[in-house]
Amino acid sequence: MEKLNIICVDDQREVLSAVLQDLEPLCFWLNIEDCESASEALDLMDELDSDGEHIALVISDHVMPEKTGVEFLTEISGDPRFTHTKKVLLTGQATHSDTINAINSAGINRYFEKPWGTSELIECVRTLVTEYIFDIGLDYTEWQSDLDQSVLLKKLH
Repeated sequence: MEKLNIICVDDQREVLSAVLQDLEPLCFWLNIEDCESASEALDLMDELDSDGEHIALVISDHVMPEKTGVEFLTEISGDPRFTHTKKVLLTGQATHSDTINAINSAGINRYFEKPWGTSELIECVRTLVTEYIFDIGLDYTEWQSDLDQSVLLKKLH
C-alpha cells in the first residue's frame, strides 16, 4: 500500500492542533504530519521523499518566523520532486498582495482564512489528494471510497 502524506505547518501549536483535530477523520487513509516551521517541514519532506513516500499535500500558515508560507510554498513549487504536491495557504494575516503572490509564485491550489470551516477543509483535502493521485498515476482503487467522487468521475470519463 502506497503511503500518502499531508504536512501541516504552523508556528502556533494551538492552530496546528486545531488543523490536526479537524483532519482526524482522514487519518485512517492518510498519514498527517505536523511541523512548526518551514525548515522543519522541508527536512521532513526530504526524509519522506528519500523513503519513497508521497507528499500529496502541504497546508501552511503564512506568517511564520524564518520564511513566510508563500516563500515556503514557492520553494516547494520550484522543487522538481514535488511538482504534483498540492498546496494550501491557511492564514488570518495575509495581505491582498501576499495572496496574489501565493497564487502566482507558489501555485497554491487553495486559500483559507482563519478561522476556517472544518467540513470545507476536509472536502478540500479530499479533493486535492484525489487530484494528486490521478496526477501522478497511482492506482486509486485502494482509496476509492475515500476519494472525492466528483473528481473521480471526471477523471474516469
